[in-house]
Amino acid sequence: MKKYLQAFSVLFATATLSVNVSAQGFMGPNPAKNWQNQSIEQDSVYGTGSDKALEMLKGRKPVTVIVAVEDGGTYIKHPGLKANIWVNPKEIAGNKKDDDKNGYIDDVNGWDYIGGKDSDINKENLEVTRLYRDLGKKYSGIDLRTDTVDKEGMLGYRKYLKVKKDFEARLATTTAQYNNLKGVFDSIGLIKKAMGKSDFNRADLDSLYKPTDSAMIRAKARLMRNFKRFSFFMKGATADSLIKLLKPSLDHISVTLNYQLNVNFNPRYLVGDNYEDASQRNYGNNDVAGPAADHGTHVAGIIAGFRTGKAGEQEGIADNVKIMVVRVVPDGDERDKDVANGIRYAVDNGAKIINMSFGKAYAYNKKAVDEAVKYAEDHDVLLVHAAGNDHSDNDTVIDYPNRRYEGTNKEASNWLEVGASDVNGRPGSFSNYGKQSVDLFAPGVKIYSTIPDSGYAYFNGTSMASPCAAGVAAIIREYFPKLSAKEVREILMQSVTKPDFKVVVPGQNDDMVSYADLCISGGIINTQKAVKLAIEQEKVDNGKMHREEF
Repeated sequence: MKKYLQAFSVLFATATLSVNVSAQGFMGPNPAKNWQNQSIEQDSVYGTGSDKALEMLKGRKPVTVIVAVEDGGTYIKHPGLKANIWVNPKEIAGNKKDDDKNGYIDDVNGWDYIGGKDSDINKENLEVTRLYRDLGKKYSGIDLRTDTVDKEGMLGYRKYLKVKKDFEARLATTTAQYNNLKGVFDSIGLIKKAMGKSDFNRADLDSLYKPTDSAMIRAKARLMRNFKRFSFFMKGATADSLIKLLKPSLDHISVTLNYQLNVNFNPRYLVGDNYEDASQRNYGNNDVAGPAADHGTHVAGIIAGFRTGKAGEQEGIADNVKIMVVRVVPDGDERDKDVANGIRYAVDNGAKIINMSFGKAYAYNKKAVDEAVKYAEDHDVLLVHAAGNDHSDNDTVIDYPNRRYEGTNKEASNWLEVGASDVNGRPGSFSNYGKQSVDLFAPGVKIYSTIPDSGYAYFNGTSMASPCAAGVAAIIREYFPKLSAKEVREILMQSVTKPDFKVVVPGQNDDMVSYADLCISGGIINTQKAVKLAIEQEKVDNGKMHREEF
């Protein structure tokens, strides 16, 4: 699932409706549009420092680096992005032929693995829903009191019970959230009709309306609670402004119920592949935007937004990159087969970095993804992955995909896991973390970037932090092309800024820790320091080469 948050986050509980805005760092004025490019050294903000780093590199000739954005689709015609979109030099656009013989017809700017001959997938299930549906067909009828089950069957049955418990809990919670929120909307409608008013505020409700019917008394009490709840940031709120605030959350929960947690919804037939065949490569279409390209377009702009040099205009972190679009992420959980093929496609077509701003709680075929990750590792491609937005500890809660090869203690050396931080150097309270599983933090709160058609917006999430890190990695690979993916990762890890103050553990209120307790490197990405380390490494490597000549 794509990992970003709207400009505010409304959180629901089973019985009550509450809001968490200020804790996310979303309140107050927006920071500078390109704060993620600024630096703590020169600008006193905890950006990546890419602007100053590029000034340091003037006089050096960069090579062009292809960065694959494996995401939900990218609007490649955006005026702030189109000049930096990868074009397949071996493909002739629009001739409906596979000119380069790679198995993909007209893959001019990338490929869409969740599209078919006539349409594209938009909504999808969560992986837990798919597993619940598929495993249920095999294991739901088992009765251990009467049925004989072998060892393999018992493992499958236990997995089914775990998935069933998780799925049913999610469904119950989400249904309660929907009913609770829908009750607010229904109460507003009832009271508007009873009062004969087109709109009303808290004072109107409190003083003018005196219901006697028990249902209307409950409706009034519900709305009084919610007016009070949102009054701390919505002064003068009315019923209509409350509706406007909560409508996106109602829509989101409706999508979750109708598609993501709906076992009767399965859109995979649109693709037309044999999903069970993980070795199948040549399916999909060349619609790299897809039906919903906001997320991928925002990610691409963070990495490669066109650098005009004009003050106030959004600019990408890197200065000489081309974005290859690989669409694999729907509105729901991505499928492992598509993720694996997306990685392979990017590697085969020259990408040196792949940004992956997605993740999920369950894997369907981790082996297929692991093999693709190993393929990227063998071909010197850096994988940059968003840590997730559940304010959870990835050391204890597994997020997929990840760097650990299944069934072994080995980890991919070309994998960079990224948490999200804000302009003041604090971790986003939504961000996942992990002392042993998250590598570093990068700007991910209130990041301004491109969206379709020609717009710009602030988004929040580790989805934004990951491309910030990918952009920094691209700068290193542009100007120091002899460095391997593993060496680039090590340089980024060794060059972080380590804030000298304690921060709140994401999702907690008062547990203050250092960044060393939140990630492996103990800090926030810093391009200037990374460039300095790369220069030092270059001198060492050149010295070795010089000595070898003699």
